[in-house]
Amino acid sequence: MRIRTSFPYETVHDDVRIPLPDGTLLYARVWRPLTQEPVPAILEYLPYRLTDRTAPRDGQRHPWYAGHGYASVRVEVRGHGNSEGLPGDAYSAAELADGVEVVDWLAAQPWCDGRVGMFGISWGGFDSLRIAALAPEPLKAVVTVCCTDDRYDNDVHYRGGSVLAVDMHAWAATMLAFVSRPPDPLHVGDAWREMWRARLDAVEPFVHTWLDHQTRDDYWRHGSVREAEAEADDHDAIGAAVLAVGGWHDPYRDTVLRLVEHLPADRVRGIVGPWSHQYPDRGRAPGPAIGFLQETLRWWDQHLKGIDTGVMREPLLRAYVSDSHPPATVLDTLPGRWVGEPAWPSPHVTTVAYGLQGAPVLVRSPQHTGVDAGRFRPLGNDADLPPDQREEDARSACFEFATGEETWVLGRPRVRLRVTSEVSRGQIAARLCDVAPDGSSTLVTRGVLNLSARHGRDRVVPWEPGATQEVAFELNGIGHAFPPGHRIRLAVSSAYWPWIWPQPGSQAGFTLEPAGSFLELPVRARESASDIAFEEPEQSAPLGVTRGAAADGWSPATLDEPRPERLVVRDVAKGEWRLEVDPRYGGTRVYPDGLEITEDALETYTIDEQDPLSARTRSDWTIRLHRPELAWDTTVRTRSEITCDGTDFHTSDEVVCTAGDEVVFHRTWEKRIPRTAG
Repeated sequence: MRIRTSFPYETVHDDVRIPLPDGTLLYARVWRPLTQEPVPAILEYLPYRLTDRTAPRDGQRHPWYAGHGYASVRVEVRGHGNSEGLPGDAYSAAELADGVEVVDWLAAQPWCDGRVGMFGISWGGFDSLRIAALAPEPLKAVVTVCCTDDRYDNDVHYRGGSVLAVDMHAWAATMLAFVSRPPDPLHVGDAWREMWRARLDAVEPFVHTWLDHQTRDDYWRHGSVREAEAEADDHDAIGAAVLAVGGWHDPYRDTVLRLVEHLPADRVRGIVGPWSHQYPDRGRAPGPAIGFLQETLRWWDQHLKGIDTGVMREPLLRAYVSDSHPPATVLDTLPGRWVGEPAWPSPHVTTVAYGLQGAPVLVRSPQHTGVDAGRFRPLGNDADLPPDQREEDARSACFEFATGEETWVLGRPRVRLRVTSEVSRGQIAARLCDVAPDGSSTLVTRGVLNLSARHGRDRVVPWEPGATQEVAFELNGIGHAFPPGHRIRLAVSSAYWPWIWPQPGSQAGFTLEPAGSFLELPVRARESASDIAFEEPEQSAPLGVTRGAAADGWSPATLDEPRPERLVVRDVAKGEWRLEVDPRYGGTRVYPDGLEITEDALETYTIDEQDPLSARTRSDWTIRLHRPELAWDTTVRTRSEITCDGTDFHTSDEVVCTAGDEVVFHRTWEKRIPRTAG
């Protein structure tokens, strides 16, 4: 990583309030070059707090853009951080409408030349894409990273029509804790307590809404740019130039492939590297990292300043094809090579069908199949990636294919399976693995299907017990090279916990008939060399946040030793499996302005290996925000749980907020939600 301290422009930054038509003021931080000429503005707009949680990341890039001649602006969504107003649902119509107002406000400032770009990762990347679909006139360019264009089937809610137990629960619980944090009195003054209480009174756990909509209905159609079952989608409404960036270890990477396929080639480019859910210049595993800021500067200069940087002469899609590697839960660097695709689907990619062989097989996986799935959204931590898959493979039906020569796969594999089920509900999980001569099994990619969603994610069609049908579904996109002597393994299971919430009766499994069943791989022509290269990562000087104990030694829990990131516990006598996850979001951080933050989170996923109705999840959060110089000391504690029976989900949530020794807020929610599809 190269830290840059000298730039073409000197810069200044200010905190401002952006007015909305209803009088609400959004909190913003603006970094600007010191110049008499107006410049384009670049906006990052999301609910995460700019004065603490994202401040280190913001400091890596916003001053860098300002130093290169842009007004770089970070804005907090209403009801979050130090912005006024009340929080709402994720990506609500109000949030997007506010975003359009912010774009127009920026374009009208005397220091802006009227042209605006938007960028962001995850939530910020999605807001960039969705606001681009609303087509505000000043918005000319977007850089969207690790984001989704399909909130139903490619976000933290559902996959293949099945409820995502792992992140439907965990992210809803995380956002319940996040939205319950108070404004900072250093930035809003004495109004912080009144603002906090009003927000807390408006809080509603996201999980209620998400579980209320178990098929792709109008709720999800509003929230998505892609609309798979519709005749048209909002890709057509995006007029801004879009640079879409993703990582093969990020769950949202398929968005990049869809954007380069559906947007006009004269205003889209895509990059997919080996990365996790991170900006690709941060150096988090797996690498290699790239000069992402320099690459985006080429995009801004091309589309906001009219400078021909050559970026539109790059291939439509630049993708990384990783070499085969032993299974590991963290990989600092993945060897491989960059390839360029002139179109997508690519003329260099051919679909090759591998027919499954053998007699019909009963697939009846124990319910804990999936405990070695790894983290849904890897962040580069030590236990994020899937370990050796041999134990998971033993709980699945496996079919293998020899590789006579090196086989490059680039795109989305697909399975077509002939299935007989004796029950009306169930799910299928398919994993593609790279099996080395020593027997080790590295997970390459995977996909899932709720059998009731086999005719579309917008409907529920129960299976006729005893019927035999062909089902087809795609696995997530990947770039991977299978070497000679390795085997391509397709592993099929009837359970995948805790990624997929099990269906009632699914312990019966299903019969898979190999005759007429296929694995379809997008095989990419091999190249001896590529001229695609990126600069070394470069950033602004770090903010200077330190990690360690709080000044007064406060801790949310007393632990004899650090908690494992991922711990699997098996009760042999009870047949119960428990996965405990420490997401490693924070710990204690001390900021240059004196703010101390301590975060502690633990997720727990429990299931009986024979009983799909025993599934349960729990998430516990503690967040302390402390300013010793202001005698400001607040704590947020939350508990979130989900259990189920054959007909309903049962959710339980609790929030307790304190200021010093005073309990400011305490509320619990208990809700029963029918299992209409999930």
